[in-house]
Amino acid sequence: MHHPRLRKAKSNDLIAAFLMVSPAIVFTLAMIIFPIGYALFLSLTKWVPGSSVTQFVGLSNFRRMLGDHVFWLSFRVTMILFIACLLLETIIGIYLGILLSKDLPGQKVLQAVILIPSIIASVAIGMMWIQILDPTLGFANYLLSIGGLKPLAWLANPGTVLQSLIIIDVWQWSPFMALIITGGMRTLPSEPFEAALIDGANKWQIFRFVTLPLLRPVIMVAILLRSVDLVRFFDTVYIMTQGGPNNASMTLNVYSYLQGFNYMDMSYGSAIMLFLLLLVILISLVITKLRRRMS
Repeated sequence: MHHPRLRKAKSNDLIAAFLMVSPAIVFTLAMIIFPIGYALFLSLTKWVPGSSVTQFVGLSNFRRMLGDHVFWLSFRVTMILFIACLLLETIIGIYLGILLSKDLPGQKVLQAVILIPSIIASVAIGMMWIQILDPTLGFANYLLSIGGLKPLAWLANPGTVLQSLIIIDVWQWSPFMALIITGGMRTLPSEPFEAALIDGANKWQIFRFVTLPLLRPVIMVAILLRSVDLVRFFDTVYIMTQGGPNNASMTLNVYSYLQGFNYMDMSYGSAIMLFLLLLVILISLVITKLRRRMS
C-alpha cells in the first residue's frame, strides 16, 4: 500500500499538471470544438440571422445539397483547382527548391525575391491581379497584343477564369513549396550522390533515382500542408470573381459564404462548411497514409 503522504503528493502533482494544461484545453474548446459544434447545430436547424425562432429540420439541409446543382458545380471547381494547382506547384516547387539549394552567386537575393509572392496578403494579390488581367488596360492583354493575339476577358469569361485563378495560385504558392524542398535538400546525405557520380549516372538519373527517393518524405509533407489550404480556396476567388461568371469559379468555401452572408441562409451555409471539413479531413488522411507507405 502507498503511504498516505505519497498518495497526497501524487494527487497534488495531478492537480498542478491539470492547472498547467487547462489554458490550452480551454483555448482548444473555444477555437476548434465550439465552432464545429455550433456549425453542426445550425446545419440541423432552419435559422435566419436576426430571428429568434430556430426550427429543427434534421438532415434536410444535407438532403438539399444532393439536389443543388450549384453545390456540385462548386465541388467540381474546388477539385479542379485543388488537383491542377497542387500538381503544378509541386513540380515547380521541386525544381525551384533544388535550384535554390545550390551554391549560386546571389542565391540569398534570389531566394528572397522568389518568396515575395508567398508573403504578400492574398487580398493584395487579388487586387494586383485584377489590374494585370483587366481586359482593356491590363498588362496581360498588352503582352498578347505584342504577340499579335486577341485580348481575353480573363476573369469575365467562363472558359478562362479557372485558368487565370490557377496561374495566380501557382505564382503565389510555388515558392512556399520550394522553400520546404530547399530545406529538405540541405539535409540530404552527400554519399548517395557521390556514389551515383562514380557509377557514371547523368543528371536525370541522379534526380530520378537518388534525389526524388530521398526527398519523398519532405515532398509529401509539403503536399499535405498545401492540400489543406487548397481545398479551402476562398480569399483570392472571393476578391477577384466572387464565384462568377455564371458560377464558373464557385468553390465550396465561397458558396458557403455566399449562402450564409449574402442570402442569409446560415443553416445551409453551415451544412456546406461541414461537408468541406469532412473533405479536408479525408484528403489529409489519404495523403498521410501515402506518406507513411512511402517513408
